[in-house]
Amino acid sequence: MATEDDTPAWRRFVFGDEDLPDPDYPLDHVPGGERKGLVSISAVLLGFVFFAGTLWAGAEVGAAMGFGPMLTAMAAGYAILGIYVATLCGIAAKAGLTTVLLARYSFGSWGAKFADLILGGTQVGWFGVTIPMVAIPTATFFGLDTPTFTAALILLWGVLHLATAYFGYEGMETLSLVAVPILVVVGLLSIYIAVQDVGGLSGLFGASSAGGMGFAAAVTIVVGTFISGGTQAPNWARFASSTRVGFWAGLIAFLVGNGFLFLSGAVGGSVYDVTPAGDLYEVLAAQGLAAVGLLALILNIWTTNDNAAYAFGVAGSEAFEFDRKRPFILTGGAIGIVLALVGADSLLIPWLSTLGQYVPPLGGVVIADFLLCWRMRVPKMADVRFASVRWTGVLAYVVGAAVAVLTAGQVVPGLAAPQVIPGPVGAALNGLVAAFIAHVAFYYLLEANGIVGGHDVASDAERL
Repeated sequence: MATEDDTPAWRRFVFGDEDLPDPDYPLDHVPGGERKGLVSISAVLLGFVFFAGTLWAGAEVGAAMGFGPMLTAMAAGYAILGIYVATLCGIAAKAGLTTVLLARYSFGSWGAKFADLILGGTQVGWFGVTIPMVAIPTATFFGLDTPTFTAALILLWGVLHLATAYFGYEGMETLSLVAVPILVVVGLLSIYIAVQDVGGLSGLFGASSAGGMGFAAAVTIVVGTFISGGTQAPNWARFASSTRVGFWAGLIAFLVGNGFLFLSGAVGGSVYDVTPAGDLYEVLAAQGLAAVGLLALILNIWTTNDNAAYAFGVAGSEAFEFDRKRPFILTGGAIGIVLALVGADSLLIPWLSTLGQYVPPLGGVVIADFLLCWRMRVPKMADVRFASVRWTGVLAYVVGAAVAVLTAGQVVPGLAAPQVIPGPVGAALNGLVAAFIAHVAFYYLLEANGIVGGHDVASDAERL
């Protein structure tokens, strides 16, 4: 193999040092010596969940229910979301594997390729949809919102979002350790000013509601705000030093962190008439803090979008069984930037709907598989001869996705929910639960009884 001095610069840029393993282990278990503590994992996951869409959801639910009832629905919803993601994170920490590598256990070596497409392909689209969410406000802030300047900002922000993902977990950790404290302080400051402007807590709780939303509908909206993103959380939780650290990091990020953002949106949406409702930048601008709002928006989108780039990087590695993620990060990022330049941001709501229908059932199958089928006694990949297609997992996913599609806009099958927020309200949770139940049923009825085949595991396999 050529030495680094003999390797062309472009090749080192795309692949890194080929004499060394990829430090993020996209095709292998993360070894014990590379594991991280609770602060590191929590910071990366908190950066991931700090996304503007959660603010909008909080504002809409708060306006529809009133602030007091919204708090109850928020607590219930984030308890569900937090436990779901924390469980996935604990599984990932135990196995040291990305979501797509966990999917290899649940769906088979070829069945996992479909998971790569769902988990990686959708994130390429997400990357393109969200870049304009920071590029357009930046152009507006500087009074240069022309098509040419906006396009230049899309290119700039797209490259910056790729940069931290390009350097892997370490790059995202560094950004998150800077961004998360800033976002928390800005959020608390905005809440404090808003409460003062509305006349204190009595004014906040006394604000009238639009009505038309019940408790169950509100809970499903809360869960749906980031359940598809939560299914990707194992990509970073696999670096956790223990199952317990992975679980608590997931719970902190998706219960406390996401809940804080939802609450911030609800407070801002209750006090200020801005569009979109609860938008952190618009709220801070209304409070006379436009520059602070722009900084918060930049960090908000950046810490989410670099995670999206990382997700399609590791999915590409699994899909092509190539032990380098950088080529897929760069290729997927280039596609995402092109999508942003041609106006993909207009597809944000449809894209959220797609994610909510087709991603959570994957998480339902993985949790059912590792908890109730493998019973957390996970063999190393080297000790498993994976079936090409593990039909119990694939069929369970089909059932979950079908339920999600058929029950879009319903709290539970047959019970319609008000469309306060566009998109399928109950699809994510319904699909997740259906896939979980279906996989357990198919495994014990079909695979455990030898009716359909599964993986071959060496009799002396080492268990993680």
